[in-house]
Amino acid sequence: MRNSVRKLRSSRGLSQGQLGAALGVSRQTVNAIETERYTPSLPLAMAMAKFFEVSVEEMFHADGGSADDE
Repeated sequence: MRNSVRKLRSSRGLSQGQLGAALGVSRQTVNAIETERYTPSLPLAMAMAKFFEVSVEEMFHADGGSADDE
């Protein structure tokens, strides 16, 4: 599942550790999500969307297309 997490995090000037702390997860979890090795649970995806003030659909893309292509 493609996502825009890295782009959103970088645009806010946050490190993976800072984002993880804000969401209550580890830096490693944030890295795994960004590199698409881990798909977050629905509650975590919703928390991330709320944090970045976007919809879950804007952040995660199940169609296989690149999140950056939009």
